[in-house]
Amino acid sequence: MFAYFDNSATTKPCDEAVKAVTAAMTEDWGNPSALHRLGTEAHRRVETARLSVARALGAEPDRVFFTAGGTEADNWAIFSAAKKLGKRGKHIITTQVEHHAILHPMQELEAQGFEITYLAPEPDGTVTLDALRAALRPDTILVSVMMVNNEVGALMPIQSMAKLTHRVAPNAIFHTDAVQGFLKVPFRAGTLDADLITVSSHKIHGPKGAGALYIRKGLSLPPFVHGGGQESGLRSGTEAVPNILGFGAACEAALPTLREDLAHEIEIKERIRAGLSAIDGVVLNGAQTAPHIVSFAIPGVRSQGIINCLQDREVYVSAGSACAKGHRSHVLEAMSVAPKVIDGSVRASLSRFTTEEEADYLVEAVAEAVKRLR
Repeated sequence: MFAYFDNSATTKPCDEAVKAVTAAMTEDWGNPSALHRLGTEAHRRVETARLSVARALGAEPDRVFFTAGGTEADNWAIFSAAKKLGKRGKHIITTQVEHHAILHPMQELEAQGFEITYLAPEPDGTVTLDALRAALRPDTILVSVMMVNNEVGALMPIQSMAKLTHRVAPNAIFHTDAVQGFLKVPFRAGTLDADLITVSSHKIHGPKGAGALYIRKGLSLPPFVHGGGQESGLRSGTEAVPNILGFGAACEAALPTLREDLAHEIEIKERIRAGLSAIDGVVLNGAQTAPHIVSFAIPGVRSQGIINCLQDREVYVSAGSACAKGHRSHVLEAMSVAPKVIDGSVRASLSRFTTEEEADYLVEAVAEAVKRLR
């Protein structure tokens, strides 16, 4: 049996996205900036995809700007906010458990003279409103907090954090990396109160190579990429039409059954958690509040050994973030998890297509792995 549980790293593109990508590469392959029929048709399709992504975000279409993925959107948000407000202050707040697409730009800003406060998580991986309140200052210009932690599924109180930021530091910009929250945790950009929101295509059954940055109406950011003036002059470069159309198609495919799918994922997640909890020698990590992430460990066994053992049975999980590439999890370290637990931790992440049979097969395979590896 084949059972894929690495959906937080990437998802299998849905049929609708594959169809849209294929059509864009074989039929509607014009440059959207061209003034002839092929170009204007490509432009129309890009704008239709923008409307689809905006509908999924709960945003106005003209507030959605396409990027090459979540990492680019995060970099755009961080560096452009710092450039815009750097003369007003040098203080920025983020957390210790962010994705490296946030942490590495923060380190670059530190080298440029900005002061970064890294909020520590609670033992379950969440970052509290009180922690943010204590860190905010009059010279704070940017707060960036992820919506859902990609390793342990901790859900952050983003709306409350955004409102607090705007009240205490009214000149500050609030950004959230919602890559793991988009179409997983119900929210609407129009009411979330965040100024900037990052989302990604390949986490929601769209193609790799597409993402978007939501920019609140009335907030002007300096251009991130200069050139031909695409994306309202903020992110120039010929649009990756196949990826964008696939992104839009994935959003359209997800929306009709979103509520039912999220309930299904929660049921599957709890089924897995219950099964793993019954296995002697397995430890669950973190809050796992999000509907699609289960982090667990076999203390005393290396993560790669667990991955290999499960892979032998065609069960695919990951050792935390796919972007960490074998390094010890900075998220679990920030949570003060014991080293032997960190080194034996893996993540199983679900999608709306995950079945009960696959969940039971995962638990069965983990039970067998415990016996083999210990």
